[in-house]
Amino acid sequence: MLLSYLPILIMIGFATAMALGALFASFLMRPRNPYREKLSPWECGMEPVGDATGGHFRVHFFIIAILFVIFDVETLFLFPWAVLLTDKSISLFIFAEMIIFVAILALGLIYAWAKGALEWV
Repeated sequence: MLLSYLPILIMIGFATAMALGALFASFLMRPRNPYREKLSPWECGMEPVGDATGGHFRVHFFIIAILFVIFDVETLFLFPWAVLLTDKSISLFIFAEMIIFVAILALGLIYAWAKGALEWV
């Protein structure tokens, strides 16, 4: 039974070896001439002012990003269902499940909209 997992283990080993090989090759072939100008921080061609912790972002930007990722990933679950819709033997149960799924997504979107999470300013 464990022998059936051998191709997967070989593929994982091969992928790991390729990743480690690429890291090792880049370590060997990188240029090794550090100097003061190269090691200094770079900010759009201007001299850096202050430290890196001075820039504060509002949490709202992160909320919008998380909402985008959530709804983007959840809509990926609609693609297999859309493929099944081409088949005429789709059952009423599967159709009802997807309608409930879309309704839950819509309720989440309405809730986020009502709370003002989608307001940019």
